[in-house]
Amino acid sequence: MAKSKFYVVWEGRQPGVYRSWAECQAQTNGFPQAKFKAYESEAEAKSALAAGWKKAFGSAAAKAASASGSGSGSASTSKAGGALPTEVDLDSLSVDVGCSGNPGIVEYKGVNTRTGEVIFAHPPISKGTNNMGEFLAIVHGLAYLKKQGSSMTIYSDSMTALAWVRNKKVASNLPRDASTQEIWTLVDRAELWLRQNSYPNKILKWNTKAWGEIKADYGRK
Repeated sequence: MAKSKFYVVWEGRQPGVYRSWAECQAQTNGFPQAKFKAYESEAEAKSALAAGWKKAFGSAAAKAASASGSGSGSASTSKAGGALPTEVDLDSLSVDVGCSGNPGIVEYKGVNTRTGEVIFAHPPISKGTNNMGEFLAIVHGLAYLKKQGSSMTIYSDSMTALAWVRNKKVASNLPRDASTQEIWTLVDRAELWLRQNSYPNKILKWNTKAWGEIKADYGRK
């Protein structure tokens, strides 16, 4: 189960601390220059609310947000601390993989690009590769969004996985044996889903060099 977050709304219909993303959205969607951010604990959120949004995002982000008139979120700043460029679709799903060795233990998750809220997370798979995990994360995201009736964009930082999704086929040299049965079963299922389903979603490469680490990053580099 994804860990609960607390959402601070500095500028919205009713500023305060909210316990769900839905409550935060109700206060900020469509509100001019809304300012909000997600925190791990209620105490941290209350402290941030009292300190103000400019302190939370830093001077560079504050200037950029004021100039653009756009909303803010925990995932809307670049590695340099400023706002992400307008070309980034913040109302999107970002996916990434956490690996212990390559091949090794693989897990993946999908998060809201704007807030960093975890939308889904797959528990550790005993043995696989980074690119296979990236592929599974993208397809998981597509299947999830299709169930939601959403055309939301998906971001991935893996060119290899993006190519595999386009081709609807994984081209991995990982041997098929007892130790890799789990991930190959998931990959075979994902390939079948791609062959049997269509989707309107854009699947785009996250520009790590320009934008910093993808918002689903596990921070293990």
